[in-house]
Amino acid sequence: MNLDSFLANIYFGSLDLERLYSFKDPEEDEKTRKIINKFLELNKKYPPAYLEREGVVPAELLDELKKIGFFGLNIPEEYGGVGLNLWQYQRVAEEMASQDMALALIALAHLSIGAKGILLFGNEKQKKKYLIPAAAGEMIFSYALTEPKTGSDAKNIQTAAVLSKDGSHYILNGQKTYITNANYAGGLTVFAQMDPENPGFMGAFIVETDWEGVNIGKDMPKMGLTASSTAAIQFKEVRVPKENLLGQPGDGFKIAMSILNYGRVGLGAASAGIMYRSLQDMVKRASSRRQFGVPIRNFELVQEKIVRARVHSYVTSAMAKFAVGMLMDNPLAAVAVESSHCKLYGTTRGWDTLYDALQVAGGSGYLATQPYEKRMRDFRVTTIFEGTTEIHSIYPPLFVMRSLRKKMKAVCSGKISELAFLLKGMFRRADWKPRFKHRVMNRAVRLARANARRIRWMIHAGLLFYGRKIQDKQFFLRRITNLSLYLYGIISLVARVEAAERMGRDVSEDLALLGYFLEEARQSKKRDKRFFSSRQEALHKKVFSDVIS
Repeated sequence: MNLDSFLANIYFGSLDLERLYSFKDPEEDEKTRKIINKFLELNKKYPPAYLEREGVVPAELLDELKKIGFFGLNIPEEYGGVGLNLWQYQRVAEEMASQDMALALIALAHLSIGAKGILLFGNEKQKKKYLIPAAAGEMIFSYALTEPKTGSDAKNIQTAAVLSKDGSHYILNGQKTYITNANYAGGLTVFAQMDPENPGFMGAFIVETDWEGVNIGKDMPKMGLTASSTAAIQFKEVRVPKENLLGQPGDGFKIAMSILNYGRVGLGAASAGIMYRSLQDMVKRASSRRQFGVPIRNFELVQEKIVRARVHSYVTSAMAKFAVGMLMDNPLAAVAVESSHCKLYGTTRGWDTLYDALQVAGGSGYLATQPYEKRMRDFRVTTIFEGTTEIHSIYPPLFVMRSLRKKMKAVCSGKISELAFLLKGMFRRADWKPRFKHRVMNRAVRLARANARRIRWMIHAGLLFYGRKIQDKQFFLRRITNLSLYLYGIISLVARVEAAERMGRDVSEDLALLGYFLEEARQSKKRDKRFFSSRQEALHKKVFSDVIS
C-alpha cells in the first residue's frame, strides 16, 4: 500500500531509503549568523524583563526589528525579504525562542503561519501586493482560524463568507479568538465556510485590518507572553475583494492544514532552542553550586536532568530537520504526521526541561529576578498552540486510518473483502533492512521495524475490532501515537548520525545519545504495545463517573 506520507508508508512496510539518506544538517552560514547576532544585540538592548514590564513591544524596537529584516526572514528577496531558506529560518527560530519566546513569537506567528498562505498559495499579484509590505514589517500578519466555539475541529468553524450578487466580493461575518499578533497586525489570513450545506468547504482570505467591519478587541491578559498581542477579532459585513481569495473556493481547509505543518515544525525548532538554553543554564548552575562539599553536578539525580535535556533537545532538533528536508524538496509535502510529532514531542519535552532547569536552580530559580519562571510561563502555551497535546496524541493514527479507509473503499466490494483486506494488512511484512557499521544504529533500525510492525497490526486490528467507534478509543489511539513518535524519533536520529558520519564528523556523542533514546523508546514499546486497555485505563471510567455524579 502506497501513501503520500513518508511515515505512514513505514507503518505499511515500506521505508523510503532515498529520503533516509538525504538528511542534511548544514553548518550555520554567515548570512544566518549575521541575522542572529543582530537579534542578540537588540535582545540585550531590550531585554526580556523590560518587555515583560512594558507589556508591549515599543514602536522603536519594532522599527529596529524592521531594519534587520526580522519580518522578512523567509520571504524571497524579490519581494523585499531576507530570503532565508527553511534550514536557515529554523536555525534563527531556535535562537530567537531561546532568548525571548514572547518577542520571537511575533515573527514566528507572522512568517510561519500568518503570511505563509500567501507564500504557498498566493498568485503573483497577491504576493507583490502583500509580501512586500509584510517583509518590510509595514504589514504584520496574523493567522485567524480559531473561534470561541471551535478549536481543533477546524472543519466546523462558524465564520462564513458569501459571494455578493455581482460576484465582485465576499461578505465576511463571524468571530475569531486567541489570535496571535492581533493588535500588531495589518493583515490577516482568515478562514471561513463558503457553503452552509457543506461544512469544511472553506475559503482562505487575505483581509486587511483597517477595512470597515473588522474589529479587533483589547489584548487578553495572559499568564505569559505579555509582550505578544493576543485578542479576539470580529467581522461584520466585511467586503473582501474576490481577488483576495487564496487558491480556489473550497481550498481553505487544505490551505489551513498545509500552513499548520510549518507552524508545528517551527514549534519543534523553538522547543529545541529552549531546551538547549536550559541545558546550558543547568550545566552552569550545577557546576557552580556546591552542596556537601562537592558541586551538585556530581549527584546522579541532577545529572539525570542534564542528560534528559541534552537527549531531548537533540531528538527534537533531528525530528524538525527531517521534516524540514521534506518541505524543502516539496513545500506542500504530506508531513501532517511528522509535523504533529515534532510539535508533540518538542513541546512536551520542552516543558519538562524547563521544569528541570528551575529545579536545578533551586530556591533562586523560583525568584522572578531569574529567567526560569518567565520562560515557563511563556512556553506553557506551546502545548496548546497549533493543536493541543491531547489532539496530537490521537491525530496521527486517525489521519492514517482515514487514508486506509479510502483505499479500502476503493478496492473492496463488500464486508467480506473488507475483512480480507484488513486481515492481510495486519500481517504484511516490512521490506526494508538498511545496514550500518555501528551496532547501536542497527539496534535502532530493528526497534523501528518492530514499532512499525506493531503500529500496522494495531491500526488494522483496531479497525476490525472497533469499527467506526475507534475514534472514541483515545487511550488506544494514544498508544499507537506513542509508538509512532518513537519510530519517527529513531528514524530521524539514524538519518542524522548517518549524515554526520558521511560529512566526516565525529559521531561518538551522537551514538551515545541514540543509545540513550533507544532505552526510552523500549520502555514506551513495552507500555504501549498492548491492544486492550490496561487495568488503570479500565478503572478510569468508574472513577470518572463517581467524580461527576
